Amino acid sequence: MTTEHGDRRDPQRSLKLLWGDLARPARGRPPALTLDAIVTAAVATADELARTEGIEALTMRAIAKRLGVGTMSLYRYVPGKGELLDLMIDHVIGEYEPEDEENEEDERGWRAVLEAEAHRKWRMCMDHPWYPFVDQSRTILGPNSLRGLDRVLGRLRPLGVGGRSLMMMVGVQSDYVEGTARSHLNERRAVERTGLSGEDFWAAQAPTLEKAVLSGRFPTMAALDENTFDWSYEQLFEFGLGRLHDGFASYLGDRAG
Repeated sequence: MTTEHGDRRDPQRSLKLLWGDLARPARGRPPALTLDAIVTAAVATADELARTEGIEALTMRAIAKRLGVGTMSLYRYVPGKGELLDLMIDHVIGEYEPEDEENEEDERGWRAVLEAEAHRKWRMCMDHPWYPFVDQSRTILGPNSLRGLDRVLGRLRPLGVGGRSLMMMVGVQSDYVEGTARSHLNERRAVERTGLSGEDFWAAQAPTLEKAVLSGRFPTMAALDENTFDWSYEQLFEFGLGRLHDGFASYLGDRAG
C-alpha cells in the first residue's frame, strides 16, 4: 500500500518551498537550522524507518530528535509532513541525476535510454525504501523532478513520437519499476520484521504444498520444472523490463531503430 500524501498538503506551499519562493527567517544571526538540513534529516530518518515500520512512522518529532531541536522549530521552515514529503522526493531524485553529458545529444538508442532511467529509479527505491510507498497521484514537480523528466523526454524525442505517447511510455515504465520495487521491499521488510528469511518461510510450507501438488488436483503445478520458482526480484525486474521494452518496440515499429 502507499501512504496517503497527495491530498494532505498545500500544493501552493509545496511549490513555493520546492522553487525557493517561500520567505526564510532572515533577521539576526544566521539560523542554526536550515530547510536543507531538515530535508536531509527527514530522508535519513525515513530510510531507517522504512526497513521495518514504513513511511507512515515518519513524524516531525522523529526528525527534530535527529537534528537535536524542538519539534515546533521545524514548522518555521515547512508547514507539515505532506509538504516535507514533496521536498524529500525531489531531493532523492536529484541524487540520481547523471552529472555528465547533460547538454550533449544522446547517441544511444531509445531502449538504452529507458533502461538507464529504469535502473536509476530501481537504485533509488532500494536506497530509499520509503520512496515507492508514497502516494504520488498528485505529484508536485520540483526542480530535480522536472530536470530529470526534461532530460529523458529530450533524449527520446528523436523517435518522432508525440509528447503524449512519450509521457505515457515514461509513465508506464515508472509504474512498473515502482510496483516491482514495492513487492521486493515488502519482502525485505518482512525479513527485517520477523527475522525469518524467504527461504525459511517457504520451507516451512513445503511439506503441505508438496502433498497438495502431488494429490493430482493440480496437474499443471505438478508438471513444473524444479527451478520454476528459483529467481530473485532483481531477475524478475530485469525480465519484466525487457518484455516491457519489447512491447514498446512493437508499438514504435520502424521508428524503434
